[in-house]
Amino acid sequence: MSRVCELTGKRPITGNHVSHSNRKTKRRFLPNLHKKRFYIPELDKWVTLKVSTTAIRTINKLGIYDYLKKLEKKGVKTGIKLS
Repeated sequence: MSRVCELTGKRPITGNHVSHSNRKTKRRFLPNLHKKRFYIPELDKWVTLKVSTTAIRTINKLGIYDYLKKLEKKGVKTGIKLS
């Protein structure tokens, strides 16, 4: 299973563990993802998405339908038909 947000496209990034002696070893920073079900009343259906917490916060602010329309306008493919 890939660790990528289905809406924002956030994915793991790499960096370094830095010890007290300033020694560096590679590590991964994983996005904070959650599998969540959303109800879209305009389409009268439930959708399960793997989304980051920033996407959840934006959905709470704008609403799922408006957020998906905004992403569609930007050209992001979400896999959800809005028409």
